[in-house]
Order: sequence, then C-alpha cells, then structure tokens
Amino acid sequence: MKVQTSMRIEESTFNEAKAILASLGMNFTDAVNIFASMVVQAKGLPFEVKLPNAETLQAMKEAESGDTLPIDLEAMRKSMVK
Repeated sequence: MKVQTSMRIEESTFNEAKAILASLGMNFTDAVNIFASMVVQAKGLPFEVKLPNAETLQAMKEAESGDTLPIDLEAMRKSMVK
C-alpha cells in the first residue's frame, strides 16, 4: 500500500532536480522512492555524512579569508622527486 506525503524544498532545487531526473528517465517521485528504499536497506543515509574536523575547518577558514600561503609548485615538485 502506498502513502501520500508532502515536503517543502526550494523551488530552484526542485526544478533543477526534476530536469536532471527527467534526463535519467525518472521523475521526482521515483527518485524519492529510490532514496527511501536505500535508507531502509542501509539502515541510515545511503551516503556518508561527516562534520569537518578542526584541521579542515581551519583550512576552510583560511581559504575563505585569503590568508593562505603562496605555493611554489616547482619547489614542491622538486621536494617530492627526492
């Protein structure tokens, strides 16, 4: 027996997802049903969900602020050849 449900999703995300799914030969409902089946099969989300660690958070902060050191790719390449 099937049940009906409703959900809220950003309109732009919904429209883009529908277009991608249509190119795969399925509709949004098909994709949600596949996702739900995979959640049941995996007994959780069917992909890894992680919070970034402190090192990753620091790197993200530096990248966003532009406080990164310039990289000398040639020097890096030479150090790897040794």
